[in-house]
Amino acid sequence: MKFNLIDTEHWDRKPYFEHYFNSVKCTYSMTANIEITNLLNHIRLKKLKLYPTLIYIIATVVNNHEEFRICFDENNNLGYWDSMSPNYTIFHEDNKTFSSIWTEYEESFSGFYNKYLEDIKTYGHIMSFEPKLNESTNTFPISCIPWVSFTGFNLNIQDDGTYLTPIFTLGKYFEQNNKTFIPISIQVHHAVCDGYHTSRFINEVQELASDFQIWLTYK
Repeated sequence: MKFNLIDTEHWDRKPYFEHYFNSVKCTYSMTANIEITNLLNHIRLKKLKLYPTLIYIIATVVNNHEEFRICFDENNNLGYWDSMSPNYTIFHEDNKTFSSIWTEYEESFSGFYNKYLEDIKTYGHIMSFEPKLNESTNTFPISCIPWVSFTGFNLNIQDDGTYLTPIFTLGKYFEQNNKTFIPISIQVHHAVCDGYHTSRFINEVQELASDFQIWLTYK
């Protein structure tokens, strides 16, 4: 997967990046409730799983926008990936630990969902932190806390403010006024993402969850 270098001298975002990366290092998080009433009913009818469906939705929006794919490469060059794949957590009930597994992103839901099922079948029973080796560098993290419907979530990363990749956290879905919602938190670095970008992310996740008939086909 190609890593595209950013020409910072001719980058529209240069003053904002320099301010929030050098002068006032700043990350922030935003949490919103996504309505999944009809989506949840549909996947139950089709006997599909909610978690990989939501992972696919998040990954699709990430890959639709460059700002969510900006990071530093191994040589500390700033750039963005052509595409990024999700690294997600799964819980082990036996010993109450979790593993992080990555699945290569595909634009088609069916293609991604089948890859997810294969990865879970191969690595899901292995109780280690990273059971699937050789993770690509173009991944971003998703985690799930399915035991609580939180109203806010924040991570504190001790990396001198150099981690630019967004981090997503899902909570427990809940019923309200005969509708089903799930909390989703996005944590970003202000150097690459403003409130506009995170708001657009949340709105587009909601659009995909609401208009699932357009993309949710499974073979």
